[in-house]
Amino acid sequence: MNARPAPASTRHEGRVLDRAVIGARRFFVGISASRVITCGAGTWLVAAFFAATGIYGLERGGHMPVAIETVRDAADSVANFAGFRIANVNLSGQNHVTPGEILATAGVKPNSTLVFLDAEAARERLEQLAWIKRATVQKLYPDRLDIQIVEREGYALWQKDGKINVIARDGTIIAPYSDDARYIRLPIVVGEGAQKHVGDIVEALSLVPGVRDQVRAAIRVADRRWTLKMRNGIDVRLPERDIGDALQELAVLDRDKQLLTRDITIIDLRLPDRVSVRLSDAAYEARQVELKAKAKTAKKEGNT
Repeated sequence: MNARPAPASTRHEGRVLDRAVIGARRFFVGISASRVITCGAGTWLVAAFFAATGIYGLERGGHMPVAIETVRDAADSVANFAGFRIANVNLSGQNHVTPGEILATAGVKPNSTLVFLDAEAARERLEQLAWIKRATVQKLYPDRLDIQIVEREGYALWQKDGKINVIARDGTIIAPYSDDARYIRLPIVVGEGAQKHVGDIVEALSLVPGVRDQVRAAIRVADRRWTLKMRNGIDVRLPERDIGDALQELAVLDRDKQLLTRDITIIDLRLPDRVSVRLSDAAYEARQVELKAKAKTAKKEGNT
């Protein structure tokens, strides 16, 4: 019965390992034949060879992280006796992230010591958390650790594919939406790309509070422009550029002509030299009746 040939990748790794072993054997044969190397140096080289072999095995087996953690715990145990155990941890700036999450992410355990805590690596891990914008980790010997957190703030709610998330000013998703009082008054943006341009529309609307307070959501259209969905059902189509000017014009029209309270369905501000509106079906029919009545009146007056 013929044995199944090993995969190419396995054969390649085997050849690499065989060459390494053969090379090591030749190296140590040369060492043993040399009178320059002392027995003590030879012993250290043998130890180094087996240590390297063990590290290679751990790496190939995927056990290196566990091994490193075990060594670190052992080192921390030794450093504890020297008085370097982290006895005081000062946390500041956290609001949404719990102390337990901060310590776990930073890698601080009950037996951790300042000596073997990598402050820079801890900082980098903390800044990978969605709520944390910036972190500072300081070691104050012999036993104090200071961690300062600057959290992101909820800037808007972003709806896409039926899901609503709280996002920061830069569009970073912070957390899924929940019935938290802090999120109720956040502006809502909808659609692909809306999170990337949320600052533009929110800041433009902040300059026209009379309009802003009537907006239910801002919808990103083809990732090029915005359509405002008003609370009374009117759609306001904004231009791709100069949305601030268009909103200012809308605010003036609403102030002078109560445009946003009329029986219309669409206000189109995409053209710089005109404002177009579309009446609702009921308003359109009423308008047609009114025009016909005026036409009849004018015809009668013309006949008299």
